[in-house]
Amino acid sequence: MDERLPAQLEVGGLIRAVEASGGFATVLAKGERQAGTILVVCCEQSRPARIFERMPSLDGGREWVLSKVENIDKKEEFQEYLTRRKHQDGDLWIVELDIADGERFIGFR
Repeated sequence: MDERLPAQLEVGGLIRAVEASGGFATVLAKGERQAGTILVVCCEQSRPARIFERMPSLDGGREWVLSKVENIDKKEEFQEYLTRRKHQDGDLWIVELDIADGERFIGFR
């Protein structure tokens, strides 16, 4: 059985951790409270925005992977990707983290 935190609880904890570290975090889209998929959008001034999501790993667990990087010459593609994902999955949470190296809050290395 895949034991994991309810999505709403995980998102809330992520937001509190970012804010406690001096950053800003917001929910762009609310998904299913218990088992919704979570996309994390990391933004900071000096780097293109990045989208991370959990994917199944070979060991049966789930790990965060980088799924999209903003192309600064085609910024609209990034937003279109988020919009398309939300329309494909009504249970999807989209959380934006505005803090340096935001991926550290999800344990991405």
